[in-house]
Amino acid sequence: MLTLAIRIAALVPLLAGAAGVVSGAAFLGEGSGPATDSHLRYLSGLLLGFGILAWWCAADLKRRGEVFTILVLIVALGGLARLAGVLGHGRPPAPHLLALVMELGVTPALWLWWRLARGGAEADPRPADLYRWLGGA
Repeated sequence: MLTLAIRIAALVPLLAGAAGVVSGAAFLGEGSGPATDSHLRYLSGLLLGFGILAWWCAADLKRRGEVFTILVLIVALGGLARLAGVLGHGRPPAPHLLALVMELGVTPALWLWWRLARGGAEADPRPADLYRWLGGA
């Protein structure tokens, strides 16, 4: 069930990322100049990549769990940045608020589900392993 849940959740960045890549700022229903459109298409490509990576991780969480953890951290960091925008500039349209729920709610919940499903001693955090995975000694 967890694999299915991750893949269903991954449809959000897959579809939104592809739409943003294809249509740029028009995807948001707003006009923009070339710089904003270019930047939005780039970020949409990253979003599409996150969806592909989540789909890939879901296929073998036992071996790809560390990658899944990093992906969740990146998504949550993006959600915190979005939340800072909400707090600093006001409430965005509903689709952006739903994205915020995905970034700070659904995605971390899926990660927690995975951690709990691992159970036992394996569920203990291993910061040294994460440090090595990130390129440390």
